[in-house]
Amino acid sequence: MKDFVEELRWRGMIHDMMPGVQEQMNKEVTAAYIGFDPTADSLHIGSLVQIMTLVHLQRSGHKPVALVGGATGMVGDPSGKSQERNLLSEDILQKNLAGVKKQLEQFLDFDCGENSAEVVNNFDWFKNFNFLDFIRDVGKHISINYMMAKDSVKTRLETGMSFTEFSYQLVQGYDFYWLNQNKNCKVQLGGSDQWGNIVTGTELIRRKGDGEAWAITTPLIKKADGTKFGKTEGGNVWLDRERTSPYKFYQYWLNASDEDAENYIKIFTLFAKEEIDSIIKEHKEAPHLRKLQQTLAKDITVRVHSEEDYDMAVKASNILFGKSTAEDLESIDEATLLSVFEGVPQTTITKAALEAAGNVTDLLSEVTNGIVFPSKGEARRMIKGGGVSINKAKVGSAEDAVNVKLLNNKFILAQKGKKNYFLITVE
Repeated sequence: MKDFVEELRWRGMIHDMMPGVQEQMNKEVTAAYIGFDPTADSLHIGSLVQIMTLVHLQRSGHKPVALVGGATGMVGDPSGKSQERNLLSEDILQKNLAGVKKQLEQFLDFDCGENSAEVVNNFDWFKNFNFLDFIRDVGKHISINYMMAKDSVKTRLETGMSFTEFSYQLVQGYDFYWLNQNKNCKVQLGGSDQWGNIVTGTELIRRKGDGEAWAITTPLIKKADGTKFGKTEGGNVWLDRERTSPYKFYQYWLNASDEDAENYIKIFTLFAKEEIDSIIKEHKEAPHLRKLQQTLAKDITVRVHSEEDYDMAVKASNILFGKSTAEDLESIDEATLLSVFEGVPQTTITKAALEAAGNVTDLLSEVTNGIVFPSKGEARRMIKGGGVSINKAKVGSAEDAVNVKLLNNKFILAQKGKKNYFLITVE
C-alpha cells in the first residue's frame, strides 16, 4: 500500500483531516467513500476532484465506495447554497443515477479483488426507513445545538431554511453510519464545504455504533484570476460529450493560465511527482510553448473521452489558428465542426442554389445572402488579393467555378483574411 494521505498532500489535495486517519490507512486496507450529487445525468469537472481522490485511494491499495445519492438527491444539500433548490422526481433521479454511475466506471476498477470499487445508492437503505423510526433511532443521538453550530445552517438562519434542508446533515450522517456498519467504511472524503456533514457522520458512528471513523476533505478549487473553476460563458464543463464537446473540454484545459495549470496537473493527472516537477521545469524554460497546458489537456481529454477525441480536438484547434490543411478540416466530425465554429456568422442555402451559382464570387455574395461579402465587387477585390479560402483551399480567381466538396455532406467553410470564418449549411 502507498501512503494515501502523503499522495494527496504533495498534490495539494488536503484541506482538513481528522487526527489518526493517516495511521489508520497505513495500517490496513480501508474502505472510504465520497457522495455524488445526482442533480444531472452527468458529472462536471468540479466533480473530477472527488473522482481523482477515489482514483488515488484505489491506487494506494484501499477500497473506494462511490455513493450516488438517490435519497439525498430528493432532499438537497444546503452546503454552499444561498437558497433551497428544486427537488427532483424519482424518474429523473433514476436517469441521473444511471448516467453518473456510467461515468464513475470510466475511472475506477470494479474488478480487482479486495479493493474493487463499488457504487451504492442511499435510496436502498432509506426507502423502507419510516420517519418515526428515523427520528427515534438516529435523531436522538445528535443535539439541536450541535446541528445549529454547522456553517451550512448558520449562514442560512437569516434568510431562512426549511426543516428538509436542516435535516440533511442527519441524513448524510446516517449514510456514513450505514456504510460503516454494513461495508466497514471508516473514512468519508469530500470537498471542504462538506466538513460539517461528514463530522456529523463520525459523531453518529461514535455515539450510536460505538465505533471509530475519520474524515478527509479536499480544498475547493479556485482559479488564479478569481473566476469560478469549471465554469465558462456557456456554463459548466461537463464530462458528457453531449453537454460539452471533447473539443470544448480540451480547450478549457489548454487555455488555463500557467499558475492554474501548475495546480491542475497535480490534481487531475496521475503523473508521479518527479515527472510533474520535470514538466513544470521544462515549461518555465520556454513558457511560450505551453508545455504544461498541452500535457494537461491531452492527459485529461484522453482519460475522460478517448485518444481519437483528443486527436480531433487538436486538429480542430489548429483549424482556427491557421496551422491546418483541407484534409484536417474534412476529417473532423459534424459535432466538432459545429462546436469549433459555434460563434461565427452562419447561413443556410439550398443545394439547388449552390448548383446554380455561376462562380465563387456569386456564391460568396448573392447566394449566401451577403453574409461573407455584401457585394460582388468586394468579393472580387479580396479574392484577387489572395485573402479568400473555401474549405481551407485558397480561391485562385474570382471567376472560378463552384466545385466544392461539402464537409460532412452539408457544410462549406468560407474564410476571408486570417481570422474571419463563415459557416454555410447546404440543405
